[in-house]
Amino acid sequence: MRLVTKDDFIDLYSKLHQRGIGYILSKFTFNQAKRTTSTFNKTNYPHANWWIIPEVRKRWNTKISGNPDINYEDYIVGEYLKGKNNLKLLSLGSGSCSHELNFARHRCFSEVKCIDLSPNLLNEAMVIAQKEGLKNMVFEIANVNKTSLSPEFYDIILFHSSLHHFKNMQELLGTKVYKALKNDGLLITNEYVGPNRLQWAKHQLFEINRILKDVLPDDKKQRLAKGLKKRSVSGPGILRMLVTDPSEAIESESIIPAIRSHFNTLEEKPLGGNILMPLLKDISHNFVEETEENKQLLNLLFTLEDDFLKLEKSNLVFGVYQKKTPIS
Repeated sequence: MRLVTKDDFIDLYSKLHQRGIGYILSKFTFNQAKRTTSTFNKTNYPHANWWIIPEVRKRWNTKISGNPDINYEDYIVGEYLKGKNNLKLLSLGSGSCSHELNFARHRCFSEVKCIDLSPNLLNEAMVIAQKEGLKNMVFEIANVNKTSLSPEFYDIILFHSSLHHFKNMQELLGTKVYKALKNDGLLITNEYVGPNRLQWAKHQLFEINRILKDVLPDDKKQRLAKGLKKRSVSGPGILRMLVTDPSEAIESESIIPAIRSHFNTLEEKPLGGNILMPLLKDISHNFVEETEENKQLLNLLFTLEDDFLKLEKSNLVFGVYQKKTPIS
């Protein structure tokens, strides 16, 4: 594990440029929950994370549904929920609820409940739900760890990029989530399950930096923070992880083993991210425009990541699971 890296100083400069001094000052507290909340509570700030790239989203759709134009919410409804009605879905750590809103647009759901620590993100989703007349949406500002869930109440429990922020994985999944799901209910995850605290392996960093140096043209290396170009990737240091968001990837390596301990796997699909997520961080805005040049370059990057994944476990996994029957 690396205590401090070059990327830590670049990230500090970038966050100051993107989110202002108030964000930096919000990290000077011993309250871990407040440090975590400050990371996600501000909306509409400029960022260049890889999920803003349309071709990346199409890649995920293809890997999950087989169709670049069918997102995983529509895929789940079509594949698992045909003929079902009055369904209740719970999302834990829902953030801005973009995926939950997609589920709520399907008539088979009588309730889609979002629980998150961030009032700003939930309020933003609430406005969208009200504008669209989605009366099946329910919002709760709460700490998931301190929230009681009704037993065998939910047909679906969803974690989208939130489960890796929780600890005590066996207890959370094996007790809280397991008990709250109906016996035929589904656990759906779209998650980072790679190294704890984003501590990339040396050979992974070597390949990322090789691609950055030998494959990416210079005009695609411009960082969102003006005046800086991305020349190398060292990954985050442990100190920065603990200060900025102490929950980030705290037990990410334990997610898949904990799920498989208590749930049967209906499907698991690797989505990659081992190369693309660190490589495209802070330079993704250069690839948003759907030009032929960008498409060709991104397809090359996708191929290079797929080649890397032939010998590596995927850092991102989409999964659908069902409760194991207890042994009496």
